[in-house]
Amino acid sequence: METSRLLSKVRKIEIKTKGLSNQLFAGHYHSAFKGKGMAFSEVREYNYGDDVRSIDWNVTARLNHPYIKIFDEERELTVILLIDVSYSNQFGTTVQFKEELITEMAAVLSFSAIKNNDKVGVIFFSDTVEKFIPPKKGTTHILRIIRELISFKPKNKGTNIGEALRFMTNAIKKRSTAFLISDFIYNNGFLDALKIANKKHDVVALRVYDQRESKMPDLGFVRMMDAETGKIMWVDTSDNMVRKKHFDYFVNRELQLKDKLSKAGVDIVNIRTDMDYVKPLLNFFKKRGARY
Repeated sequence: METSRLLSKVRKIEIKTKGLSNQLFAGHYHSAFKGKGMAFSEVREYNYGDDVRSIDWNVTARLNHPYIKIFDEERELTVILLIDVSYSNQFGTTVQFKEELITEMAAVLSFSAIKNNDKVGVIFFSDTVEKFIPPKKGTTHILRIIRELISFKPKNKGTNIGEALRFMTNAIKKRSTAFLISDFIYNNGFLDALKIANKKHDVVALRVYDQRESKMPDLGFVRMMDAETGKIMWVDTSDNMVRKKHFDYFVNRELQLKDKLSKAGVDIVNIRTDMDYVKPLLNFFKKRGARY
């Protein structure tokens, strides 16, 4: 991709996602993920907007002014983005491709993290770990991540979620919040790795999908190709039974994925390519924050 075109895309995504992060996610993101593994550090005066559940009532009563507890993790978290760059994400039938949606969500999460002075790292994976960007702070680092999200070309086409999870478990020593962002179309063989990863870290699954993955339109005979395997087939989309089998396959795969994540204790957020991703993410952050 030409440098000027790349920089233009980076700037466009930066403006859009940084604004969304500042307006919507910063506080909710923070309250949703600061609750696990906290170590008490100090107290400070209460500021408007602070979580009232953090008030230290003993200090408050003694000094006759509200004070809140500060925890090490509140001052610095590590966020890891595990990003599926397999070929199945190069698909979309309405507003955008899945890979474009993934890029925007990753950028929003990154800006939410640095607003809270957190470190952000990225693991790009296909059926192998394609690239690892170690966690760092700062806007310059986030812009590098966005450039990689836009321009990165994987060497392999397939998907191996378990490989990415095992890599993270070994490479990231400090307990982190990990967002596993994928379409989860090929989701076999990663349950054990997910269980281990979620014991060490706090893993959240963000599943992106396109409406045509569930509902096949009636377009007659259509030539289709599996993006990851290269297999080509002709499908009679006018056949009601074919469309029903397609829908049933989608539902069964979704139930299997939900079961895997539930067994591993991992939350999931489902986001469709033709829908606004802000609302489901914000709702998830609010619900999760309420637990703590």
